[in-house]
Amino acid sequence: MNAKNRYSQIIEHIFFAHYKEGDREVRFEREEITAAAKKLKVALPKNLGDLVYSFRYRAALPLSVQAKAPGGESWIIRPAGRARYVFVATPERPVVPNGLMGETKVPDATPGIIAMYALSDEQALLAKLRYNRLIDIFTGVACYSLQNHLRTALPDVGQVETDEVYVGVDKRGAQYVFPVQAKGGKDRISIVQLEQDQAMCRAKFPSLICHPIAAQFMDESLIALFAFEDSPKGLVFSSEKHYRLVPPEQVTVEDLKEYREKAD
Repeated sequence: MNAKNRYSQIIEHIFFAHYKEGDREVRFEREEITAAAKKLKVALPKNLGDLVYSFRYRAALPLSVQAKAPGGESWIIRPAGRARYVFVATPERPVVPNGLMGETKVPDATPGIIAMYALSDEQALLAKLRYNRLIDIFTGVACYSLQNHLRTALPDVGQVETDEVYVGVDKRGAQYVFPVQAKGGKDRISIVQLEQDQAMCRAKFPSLICHPIAAQFMDESLIALFAFEDSPKGLVFSSEKHYRLVPPEQVTVEDLKEYREKAD
């Protein structure tokens, strides 16, 4: 039995151990993973947290679980304290690049040696964002990387990790914090991670304007960036742009004319 099937059986067992018809929240604890694996007679995952992480950010929940979500909604898994989680039925809000959106060419300033030795999609993406000042370009704010892989614990949430945190200042002097989540081509951008980033900013940077940002490789040189903002409905999408990193000579006079006309 492969890991994916094993994970699906365990999470399905945990969900239905607690679910009652009509529930919109289903709570469980990490230690239940061990009990479920024993009852199902399947191998226990080496890292219990990886099972939950997988269904939060990479894999779809089993169809039997998905079928219990109300119409037009889907289940997401949110943290609910240390080693505690909750399935929550929420309106379907997939965060995926719009394939019809145009591209903006940006001269690629990534040092060659960085491109050679980046160890993962996420690491390579964070490096390209940093060296090409794409967060500055996207937001229109002068930005500075404060810390990457920031880990902290939040009340009622538990431990959260943000891929990179930028702080910035605009022409009016207003100051911002931009928590960034970076994803390679296979991983999914999760609204849960963005909500956690927002909660982290409220706790750690209460005086700054917070706009969570998600970044995803569409291919090795094309990067989609998404910005989010707070609203009475919660975290909502505010903008999306696609940037194509190219050698400087590939930014043509026609490209510059087009960008100038858009600016005007």
